[in-house]
Amino acid sequence: MAQPTYRESSEESAIAPLPMAHLSIEIGHFSLDEILDETDRIRAEFRRAVPLVRAFTESARVEFGPEARVSTCYLMDDYFQTGHEPGKVLDRLLGVAADAGLSLDYLARESGCHETPLFTAGVPLGEPIPVAEMVAARLIAQPEDEETANGGRPPTAESGWLCNGRRERIGRSRAAMHRETYSPPQEHGRREHSIFLDVELWHDRDPERRWSCPFLAAVWQLLRLGMLRYHGAAVVEPQQWATGREWPGSWQDLPPVVRLNENAAPFTAYRTMSMLPKRYLPIEHAVRVILDHLAIDDDVADFVARQGFAERVDVPDKVVERVGHLLLEGS
Repeated sequence: MAQPTYRESSEESAIAPLPMAHLSIEIGHFSLDEILDETDRIRAEFRRAVPLVRAFTESARVEFGPEARVSTCYLMDDYFQTGHEPGKVLDRLLGVAADAGLSLDYLARESGCHETPLFTAGVPLGEPIPVAEMVAARLIAQPEDEETANGGRPPTAESGWLCNGRRERIGRSRAAMHRETYSPPQEHGRREHSIFLDVELWHDRDPERRWSCPFLAAVWQLLRLGMLRYHGAAVVEPQQWATGREWPGSWQDLPPVVRLNENAAPFTAYRTMSMLPKRYLPIEHAVRVILDHLAIDDDVADFVARQGFAERVDVPDKVVERVGHLLLEGS
């Protein structure tokens, strides 16, 4: 599959400003089957999250002042599970959250991290934005190693695999009776020992490219951090969903990001915190590797940094340093 090329947004048009919260808190991530079939467990998890949200909110106020802006969000798994009716799932999820005393400001669709239409007043316009391809085009190529140089392993843009170091090497001696030489994998920036990770970003075994969960989760972080633009414009703009309004019959008819609380702080934020079940540890490790290997648009990065400076918010240069995780036991 040919890799598209995306130009710097500043070459196309001015960068649109986005409203920024100080902190975006993601609360949980469950499959659609779990939402429908394990209501009691999810209610218990949400109840446990309520005091944690209060604690992170208070921490933000200590750091940024009493007027710190904090929003909450939940990402729906509609990319890997498409066979469930949105209304049934969303009513169950929001009902469980209300029972637990948990307020969700925004709902987002994971398929919106793949591609998303431009919405105006809740109406999709034109061709969808290829969000995942935009991000993939900004992956920093791995340093050439022996396997890549001799054609034994395709580069990341072709293979869909990304690692955080140098892969293992097995030398092949032509001399009889000689053992093959072996070099173990090595992590870039390691201290004494390596923690090596090789991440599958996508595969092309299906008619269309299939993006991996870690890659879409990395895109999700970039969307929450306000780090993506398309011809200078915002990639997603949350659409207000009126209370009592009927959910659409198809996930694709639901805006990529829905605002449930009209008084919510902005969806995009200078920092993110994801409170997730502990089984997501490997995925979030992979997310951090991916974010660490992206060439972020310099103009967007400078724009967000200036926004933060004007509000006396320190915005780390490395995007991965703006991302936090809390992995919960028992999930």
